[in-house]
Amino acid sequence: MLDPFVAVRSDLREEGRELDLLVGELGEAGWAAKTPAPGWTIAHQIAHLAWTDRAALLSLTDGEGFAALTREALAAPGSFVDDGAAEGAAQPPAELLAGWRAGRAALDAALEAASPDARFPWFGPPMKAASMASARLMETWAHGQDVADALGVRRTPTDRLRHVARIGVRARDYAFAVRGLPVPAEEFRVELTAPDGISVWAYGPPDAAQRVTGPALDFCLLVTQRAHRSDVAVTAEGPDAGHWLDIAQAFAGPAGTGREPGARS
Repeated sequence: MLDPFVAVRSDLREEGRELDLLVGELGEAGWAAKTPAPGWTIAHQIAHLAWTDRAALLSLTDGEGFAALTREALAAPGSFVDDGAAEGAAQPPAELLAGWRAGRAALDAALEAASPDARFPWFGPPMKAASMASARLMETWAHGQDVADALGVRRTPTDRLRHVARIGVRARDYAFAVRGLPVPAEEFRVELTAPDGISVWAYGPPDAAQRVTGPALDFCLLVTQRAHRSDVAVTAEGPDAGHWLDIAQAFAGPAGTGREPGARS
């Protein structure tokens, strides 16, 4: 059986490669195409991924450098994400693409060299290298979805979504806490139908009173806030589980605004 840390790093490389295939041959007009994120073009999406890859690389290899980056973020908490994306998007497309590719390669090497038991700083709680790789995969997939939507491309879901789903489940309490809401006292049962249409990814106690069920793809779109709850086939049993589906987020930082109903067909 493949080591889980090796597996997630392989999946991260493949997720980046798949997105690279979407943008690698784009002309200037393609890079300037608007995505579902207000004010963000495809160039902004790739620039943001390049920025966060660099942040992850600093976390793994240069603690002081990451601390300095954190101070910059805290100095402009409401704008540092957009500012970083805008700065990167202003580059010529070829330069942006080359930088993103180089950053992915450097991060992959740093993940391979990282101690699997060490914890590394992040904008949320510190995490191990395997969790860092999972988080980078989740964000690559989510921003890749924005790119695919902008290009009118329907991506085939893969088992790599299990990393996104797991983060979404584990971030349940954070979604409540970041909004100043009481965290549910009891665990939920989450059962998601895998992309093969047969397997089920299950989390939480089988006998939990509150449950969430649906396709893994829909759940991942929901927790990455790429789709409104009304546009996905994810259902909840229980009031707290239902509330969670309204506020779920798989990413650190402030509560996201999500997408409007009907934004996805």
